[in-house]
Amino acid sequence: MKKVNNLIEIRDENLKQNFLNKLSDDSFNSIVNSLDIKREKLYKHTSGLENSALEFKNCSSCKGLGFCKNELCGYINLPFVDGEDITFNYKACRFKQKEINNNKYKENLNLFDMPKSLKDAKIKDIYTDDASRTEAIKYVINFLKNYKKEDIKGLYLHGNFGCGKTYILSAMANELIKKHYTIETVYFPTLLRDLKNNFDSLGDTIDYLSNVDILIIDDIGAEKVTDWGRDEILGTILQTRMNNLKTTFFTSNFTLKELERHLSNNGSEPVKSSRIIERIKFLCQDMEMISKNYRN
Repeated sequence: MKKVNNLIEIRDENLKQNFLNKLSDDSFNSIVNSLDIKREKLYKHTSGLENSALEFKNCSSCKGLGFCKNELCGYINLPFVDGEDITFNYKACRFKQKEINNNKYKENLNLFDMPKSLKDAKIKDIYTDDASRTEAIKYVINFLKNYKKEDIKGLYLHGNFGCGKTYILSAMANELIKKHYTIETVYFPTLLRDLKNNFDSLGDTIDYLSNVDILIIDDIGAEKVTDWGRDEILGTILQTRMNNLKTTFFTSNFTLKELERHLSNNGSEPVKSSRIIERIKFLCQDMEMISKNYRN
């Protein structure tokens, strides 16, 4: 029994000396000092603490996730006090946390039948080599700086197919989501089709679209005009948003005058179409953007 006790004492002393020797490493020492626990409780964890120190050191000079040297990319295996002992858990590094945050905000950006690539649209990636796009880009940048600070209208952004209308507004939406605003982008023709096919959720969907912080209605004018779609859906949403001063954006291949004729069923219902146009004018600034087709 005495021999066993001697062996335990020798083992414990070796653990202690090994631990004390590692304290000469600044990263190791820093991690140990961050733990509110008696030193002797850490002796048996020297190997784990040494690994944490190495991963911590790797992170301090890392340039990004593509350069990560740690065992689990984007994470540091760090010690945490657990009662009178410690446990090791993975904590995201600054680059991984940024990626997690970006993915989290994207979950708040809903896209009704819009290309998934629009979730990655960025202001810095907007082509600025075409002068005809300058006014729209300036408006969006000013909107980003002053939304909620000033009374700024949305945009009725119209122009030729493929000129980047939807991309510009999607890039704007992605920036606003980071500030925790709720934003919805809907491709209008598909929205109407989906509402017809999911009639039970009609009321909830209209209520949501009427009250979301920022609504982007994409490609209005591409839908087949019906009294129901124009008056019961679009008219109701726009009236509520107008009453509550909710910011609304549109993209279209039609000018407002052309859209008015489209919504009137080619002139047969001018009063009803003019009501929609007046609501759009109240909510938005009319802006044309004619440019080359960037989808080719």
